[in-house]
Amino acid sequence: MNPHRSMAVDTDDFEVRLGDDGIAEVVLGTAGAMPTTGARGHAELARLWTRLADEPGVRCVLVRSIGKGFCAGGHVDLVDEMLHSATARTRVMREARQIVQGMIDCDRPIVSAIHGAAVGAGAAVALLADVSVAAQGAKIIDGHTRIGVAAGDHAALVWPLLCGIAKAKYHLLTCAPLSGAEAERIGLVSLAVPDDELQATARRIAGQLAAGSPSALAHTKRSLNHWLRAAWPAFEHSLALEMIGFAGADAREGLAALAGKRDPRFGTAEDA
Repeated sequence: MNPHRSMAVDTDDFEVRLGDDGIAEVVLGTAGAMPTTGARGHAELARLWTRLADEPGVRCVLVRSIGKGFCAGGHVDLVDEMLHSATARTRVMREARQIVQGMIDCDRPIVSAIHGAAVGAGAAVALLADVSVAAQGAKIIDGHTRIGVAAGDHAALVWPLLCGIAKAKYHLLTCAPLSGAEAERIGLVSLAVPDDELQATARRIAGQLAAGSPSALAHTKRSLNHWLRAAWPAFEHSLALEMIGFAGADAREGLAALAGKRDPRFGTAEDA
């Protein structure tokens, strides 16, 4: 067993384990439950990537879950706060920007191990990783438009680059889910493996990266991520439109329909 120590975080949504092998594990959720991000968890996630980049001894970051899925995104209480508070929307927008920018700018390579559902902020963290490893049976969904808001927390930035504009439009407009196997086929994730091989494969890749040249890996990541920086205006625009959407009638209807397990009845196109 690899000895580790914990990094203090002000949330129960995830924990951070710092291993002697240079791998920092961001462990989402609790056993048997679906991980989500509440207000404190979202704020801690926004600060996390800079902290890990500055943490002595960290050479690679592995994001995984011990819950029954990878992460279902924002907790219902956080989403409800965004519906009713402009202050909350501004805060969440700032934190969402910090999560994306933090993962892009973190000089340590980031590996994600995706099992079960990865939705919303969960999908953002999963797909912004430098190497994303999905179980073949994983379920990746960007469900923003189904709840009446723009796909804004990462999708406009990375999906077109990963899988092409046609596939990005199809999945982001329809909210059609992708299995891990299909996500690999279209290029949305780096690798898909049998479900029972996920954790071992992701850890093997993380170990390989942790043993590599820190400067070579950091410089390669920084260079490649200029593709994402070039698309930054699209991300900023989509994020702002998502937050505007949370103030509107369609978001209230979309979330009521989700809670009631029914199809939403949105307004007309003239409302856009």
